[in-house]
Amino acid sequence: MPRQATAPARPSALPLYPGGITQVRGIEVGQHTDPRRPTGCSVVLARMGAVGGVDVRGAAPGTRETDLLDPANAVGVVHAVLLSGGSAWGLDAAGGVMRWLEEEGVGLYLGSAPGQLVPIVPAAVLFDLHVGDARIRPDADAGYAACAAASEAMPAQGSVGAGAGASVGKLFGMPYAMKGGIGTASVTVGGVTVGALIAVNALGDVVDPATGEPIAGARSEDGLSLRGSVAATLAGEPPLALLAGGNTTIGIVATDAPLTKAQCQRLAGAGHDGLARAIRPVHTMSDGDTLFALSTGMSVALDFNVLCTMAGEAVARACANAVRAARAFSTDGLSLPAVADLAAAAAAPPAAKTTRRRKTP
Repeated sequence: MPRQATAPARPSALPLYPGGITQVRGIEVGQHTDPRRPTGCSVVLARMGAVGGVDVRGAAPGTRETDLLDPANAVGVVHAVLLSGGSAWGLDAAGGVMRWLEEEGVGLYLGSAPGQLVPIVPAAVLFDLHVGDARIRPDADAGYAACAAASEAMPAQGSVGAGAGASVGKLFGMPYAMKGGIGTASVTVGGVTVGALIAVNALGDVVDPATGEPIAGARSEDGLSLRGSVAATLAGEPPLALLAGGNTTIGIVATDAPLTKAQCQRLAGAGHDGLARAIRPVHTMSDGDTLFALSTGMSVALDFNVLCTMAGEAVARACANAVRAARAFSTDGLSLPAVADLAAAAAAPPAAKTTRRRKTP
């Protein structure tokens, strides 16, 4: 006989973790959000070039130019990394990033003739085609617009850019899911900064990395509490049949410490430790979890174990920020409340809670 799951948790509204990936020297961020439906893309620019690495842990990834980041391969510089909605269609946005970089004179010079400047733009996408009209997805113009908006300012978080159509907590079906988003955070030690930009579209729930308390995820039957996907699964509650690739958390870890390609690959792997601290379950057969790492080399060296610790912390905090900053989305047949909505419902008087219960799946 299955044991009983723990009591549903009620999330509370908490402040965002501090910092952002643009505090890393040499890094800019630009985002484009499509006004026609919840989708978009986010780009991290390294105009002066950066050493890059990647670590793919999810079983259903959608990526571009990841092979060149292998330490055994020749290309040693990255000029931008794209995160996009739109599933595999969203990879088209990388063409717009390349076009913008070419116009700015940024890329690898492979000859003196026109057209022989080649920007290096790895990319990863997430699945958001179930929110709104799936025929609308980021394209080359969207990638170009994201670059045109790039700056060293603190990036917007929540339901913007690659996080515009993101959702979390889908193990028991979309009617019980919540709004995901994009988040950023950074950690500085000894004058060296590690920052992360993470688009959270996970199958699993998101928890606070500092406390382990649930923040967002699969909701209870009345829609007002978090059922706890891991606890419910271990108690014998069966998940729904899941679409492979229908989820995915993608992101970028960047540092201004000087690193090799091999070290960048390891730093991306350390970033996945942060995903494991903030998302439960993570790296599933239905997620395409992918993290890139960039090193601008504009600061001093730091012990690599310390950098890896910083990477995991920055990623975990960015995941929490992504859902805390998200805003609710509703369309015909689908309602995705945000963290703030459940927190408000928990604080509402009983009469108000009863009214909400009739409206929520």
